[in-house]
Amino acid sequence: MKLGISLGYFSSAREISEAIELTQAAEALGYDVAWVAEAYGTDSPTVLSAIASRTSTIGIGAGIMQIPARSAAMTAMTAATLDAISGGRMRLGLGVSGPQVSEGWHGVYYADPLGRTAEYVAIVKQVLTRQRVEVSGTHFTLPLPGLDGKPAQGKPLSLAMKPVRTDIPIYLAAVGPKNLELTGRICDGWLAIFFDPELGAANVRTIAEAAVAAGRDPNAIDYSASVGVAVGPDQEGAAAALRPNAALYIGGMGSKATNFYHRIASSMGFEAEADEVQRLFLSKDYAGAARAVPLEFLTRTSLVGTLDDIAAGLKRLHDVGITSVNVAASGHSLADRIDILETTMHAATKAGVLA
Repeated sequence: MKLGISLGYFSSAREISEAIELTQAAEALGYDVAWVAEAYGTDSPTVLSAIASRTSTIGIGAGIMQIPARSAAMTAMTAATLDAISGGRMRLGLGVSGPQVSEGWHGVYYADPLGRTAEYVAIVKQVLTRQRVEVSGTHFTLPLPGLDGKPAQGKPLSLAMKPVRTDIPIYLAAVGPKNLELTGRICDGWLAIFFDPELGAANVRTIAEAAVAAGRDPNAIDYSASVGVAVGPDQEGAAAALRPNAALYIGGMGSKATNFYHRIASSMGFEAEADEVQRLFLSKDYAGAARAVPLEFLTRTSLVGTLDDIAAGLKRLHDVGITSVNVAASGHSLADRIDILETTMHAATKAGVLA
């Protein structure tokens, strides 16, 4: 197992600056990769560029770049450029986001996300391998045909730069079984969130079995999970730092009809509790929503408590096939978050799970 850090996205310049410092601390501790997300605020490539310029060995990962936000060719260009300026450290995480962001922010209908993702990844791979891009799919056609009786003006193009790597690792943020199977068939890694070892082992198997069916080595796939970590003498007290983020995802990351994180909580047996978190969050009682997140949900999907608690949690993740744990450190200050990275590294060493 390897350890990474999950930086999320940011609401201020100060938070970006602290994320760079946190990544530098993680690099010094021997962490493997730093993942940067995006929603409808800061974008991931710009922050990754800043991180790449201030580090030298730690991997940089887009976790994720939103499929509706960019053409596949633009995503491949960006990934190749980030790989070049970082000296071959880039990992490309992709996801379709959700209907609210796709349709409300990017103006792209959230239709057939599975098919759209498969075609998109195929184009990215064509670009990175410097093929002339020619696609005639359900969702994407390149070059475009003529319009209104006029002849086509586009022609097949290939990437004009020589990439550092033509096989930049591609990860999918997949939740449902069909997306998990797609990950196993065509991608190098899986980006999981709110991973419960008790139920999530089946997801790991789904990806691995799909890889085998596609003639791929399932052991070459990185089964990666973003995991909140909060340190304290008791789990109830430590969990307080994780509650607001869990409430945001369960209650507010999507509409009442379509919220993938609400579905994850419900599938774990917390449907009534997830409904209450969502009701409170959507009514703007954010503190109440945070208090309503069940402690058991947090202890099953996060690393919470003492060094021994965290070591035991890492061992559980390792034993069900998770190969990378990306630490989302929940501290009040930068110093607190660095302490959490140190504690997690010590716990991984104690658990004997480090690769």
